[in-house]
Amino acid sequence: MVDPANLPEPDLPSVGATNWAGGMAATDHLISLGHRRIGAITGPADYLCSRARVDGYRSALERVGAEFDPALVRNGDFQHEGGFIRGSELLDMPEPPTAIFAGSDQQALGVYEAARQRGLRIPQDLSVVGFDDLPTMRWVSPPLTTVRQPLADMGRVAAEMLCDLVDGVPLRSQRVELATELVVRESTAPWPA
Repeated sequence: MVDPANLPEPDLPSVGATNWAGGMAATDHLISLGHRRIGAITGPADYLCSRARVDGYRSALERVGAEFDPALVRNGDFQHEGGFIRGSELLDMPEPPTAIFAGSDQQALGVYEAARQRGLRIPQDLSVVGFDDLPTMRWVSPPLTTVRQPLADMGRVAAEMLCDLVDGVPLRSQRVELATELVVRESTAPWPA
């Protein structure tokens, strides 16, 4: 399995990404820019990757002594419209976040539209970080800061594992997680103190 939504059976080989580390890196980046009121839009609550990304977000906040506020976390669907709806909810709060970590690039684009409709500028009024690093994210305006998920490498490793299984070669591990990487672009900026 490649990027399984939930833990696969122990005897089923799988390849995924370091979702927890990616959530932490995205949140650490926003914290380093002075943001403390950081919203998060996850994917579906029953997906392992959604839980891991928000756990990384929470760990980053707790590590610097920032309070984890469950009101700033919304479950989404990894799609544009879900990002727009959940982003709108966050931005309409009496005390909205100064930054939003979206659990997918598509959700981040929904946040862009929610911000635009409220007259907010990215990154001057709101910093946004996505997750995936889809090829078009460097072309949106402003280019999206995101966590790169090594999708091509995940496919390559899964194919290598499959070839090994077909050839009768024992796998070194049933579960392989490849590293994510924060890609800083122009959708994030320091928050004025």
